[in-house]
Amino acid sequence: MIKFSFIIPVKAINDYIREAVPKVLEINRDDYEIIIYPDKIDSDFFALKTKQIATGHVGPAAKRSLAIKDAQGEILIFIDDDAYPENNFLEVLESNFNDINIKAVGGPAITPKNDSFWQKVSGAVFLSPLAGGNPERYMPVGKKRPVNDWPSVNFSIRKNVFTELNGFASEFWPGEDTKLCLDLIKKYPNGLIYDPALIAYHHRRAGLAKHLKQICGYGLHRGFFAKKYPETSGKVTFCKLNFFYFIPSLFLLFVISGGVASFFNKIVLELYVLGWIIYLIALIKAIFDISRYEKNLPVALNAVYYIFLTHLVYGYNFLKGFIFIRNLKSKLR
Repeated sequence: MIKFSFIIPVKAINDYIREAVPKVLEINRDDYEIIIYPDKIDSDFFALKTKQIATGHVGPAAKRSLAIKDAQGEILIFIDDDAYPENNFLEVLESNFNDINIKAVGGPAITPKNDSFWQKVSGAVFLSPLAGGNPERYMPVGKKRPVNDWPSVNFSIRKNVFTELNGFASEFWPGEDTKLCLDLIKKYPNGLIYDPALIAYHHRRAGLAKHLKQICGYGLHRGFFAKKYPETSGKVTFCKLNFFYFIPSLFLLFVISGGVASFFNKIVLELYVLGWIIYLIALIKAIFDISRYEKNLPVALNAVYYIFLTHLVYGYNFLKGFIFIRNLKSKLR
């Protein structure tokens, strides 16, 4: 009997898939299957318990939603093609889903130890609350608890609930997971939980350009979602919107407008310098935050300017999505 279905969307079979599938198969159980959704089937790739289903050129959200008709498992495990689970993954997942009130579970996606230096720098950015505010998504932090949102890199849900919610909103990517979680908690409050013991490993973007390209997508979609779906904002709200999400945009405005205005007014200049001092102190604290998890000082130090550029790029794209995008249509990459 198949109890769990690993669902992996991908453009084409790649080196990450060739690494991830054997990692999954190290789980010594017979009650799971692996479904890979490439655009086209790769006849040269074969693995036990694994099947490929060709989808054509569609987005990850549309691929994941095909699990409604294709998956045999009671529990759908959504994981990215560049990620793989810890060996005890299914035991932890099973212990959670033994509680009928739990409808979905998310866990941290840790940067693998064999990632390159620059991949580790990209991952380290998110280990500080200054950068993302959710380090538990990247390290096993805190206790098991209900959450309102969780990324699909390590996200599992009961198939009947996923079917009931009509799967992912395929017009969004990234952001389809946020929309699904919103639909889920509306119907099942406290039905989504975070478990720090449910560990997956997730390869990061290699290099600053790829990191910032990813941040562009995050910022654009979050800005649009803050306008269209303000319920995804969480608990700390301002005019029904989460003020937290606006901070990078406010920082961007501070850098630009404050820099210009400081040339014309001494008081503004003093306030501008004070603002930079506070920000630099926050960056120093970020080094210590990162060092708690990433025991590599060069990684932590390089993450500092990644964080600065992340704030600027995210802030700009958030404003773009919030103010200028009327109908967001995600582009396949």
